[in-house]
Amino acid sequence: MSTDTRLRRATPTTIGWREWVALPDWGVRHIKAKIDTGARTSAIHAFDIEVIERDGRSWARFAIHPWQQASADEVVVEAPLLGERQVRTSSGTADDRPVIATTMTLAGRDVSIEITLTRRDEMGFRLLVGREALRHAFVVDPARSYLGGRPDREVRRRNRGRR
Repeated sequence: MSTDTRLRRATPTTIGWREWVALPDWGVRHIKAKIDTGARTSAIHAFDIEVIERDGRSWARFAIHPWQQASADEVVVEAPLLGERQVRTSSGTADDRPVIATTMTLAGRDVSIEITLTRRDEMGFRLLVGREALRHAFVVDPARSYLGGRPDREVRRRNRGRR
């Protein structure tokens, strides 16, 4: 590996406190995410969560809505279950959540992440990206937003429930 390639990989990408990301393993091209360095683990709004057995392994089957405050374009996902993780919520209560792994594209970089499945109906963002997903590739500028780019106007309008 050349020095130039190692330097590029070692140089973190600066992102804002909220960003548009993709979840390519699931066919989700755009989902707005809150970048939360106070949260260790990433979390996504998931519902109809069930554990199924396939070839002797536990899998999670669940559905997501990629648009904020909307139920359009539901995506059903199946992913190997890594286990459960106890997560302390912002209100201080402990919650056991299923954990799966996927790929997230943020600011043009693909990152393997672990993500917990939970209901986030009342939250402003369907996806919360925690510091474990950020630690090797990103630096967060809390005063900025969308440093990784924005999708076209039509996608942003869909996210706000307008078509």
